[in-house]
Amino acid sequence: TGIGRATALRVSAYGARVAIFDVNAGEGANTVNDINELGGNARYWQVDVRDEAAVSGAVEAATNWLTDIDILIHVAGVLQGEGVEIDEFPENIWDTVLDTNLRGSFLVSKYVSSVMIQNKKGVIILTSSGAGVKGGSSSYAYGASKGGVHGLTLVLQQYLESHGIRVNDVAPGSVKTPLKVKNVNIMHQKAKDNINLASKYSGSLEDKLNDLTSPDDVAKIIAFMASDEANLLKGTVFTG
Repeated sequence: TGIGRATALRVSAYGARVAIFDVNAGEGANTVNDINELGGNARYWQVDVRDEAAVSGAVEAATNWLTDIDILIHVAGVLQGEGVEIDEFPENIWDTVLDTNLRGSFLVSKYVSSVMIQNKKGVIILTSSGAGVKGGSSSYAYGASKGGVHGLTLVLQQYLESHGIRVNDVAPGSVKTPLKVKNVNIMHQKAKDNINLASKYSGSLEDKLNDLTSPDDVAKIIAFMASDEANLLKGTVFTG
């Protein structure tokens, strides 16, 4: 959904065959159907990125179908625990967010990079966030997880560059995805009862939703990052 769906449609339009991993079977299948109806070539695997066996099996199956993996664009993520103070933050929410956002990025990178190392080429693009790099997240777990993804990107780049693999992370701004729309609504409601949140999250809900960036605008940037034209690109790309 959101950025992942928009990016899959965008790179398919540029001629890429697309293997889509998503825990949500309905959304994943819908995206594949839309791509194929537009003349593209896509397949879907239902994958929980927290599950190492599932990730390993799906990467192997996708590699057999594609015969090679040139590009990994990893977008999967969750946002929970918005507006909850640190002394009340539930451990189970912390674990869910870190496992999905950071562990998931690690596992997918682990198995895809092994394919790329054999072929001595590839591009890996992970999704961090300004909330994890610059601060300002509405959730302790989300900010920490995305900071971890940024750090993972830096280490992957350090060690994979010698294998001909370029690694970048994209830090999208506030994008109109189902995840972000839900977050804006939650924080708008919480700001009504919390003076500490009011200065940042009060105001017109309609205006806040209208200010969100289109997922397709971010997808255009990611598609460029994945292209040969971006072969000298290093580090993090921030979007507005």
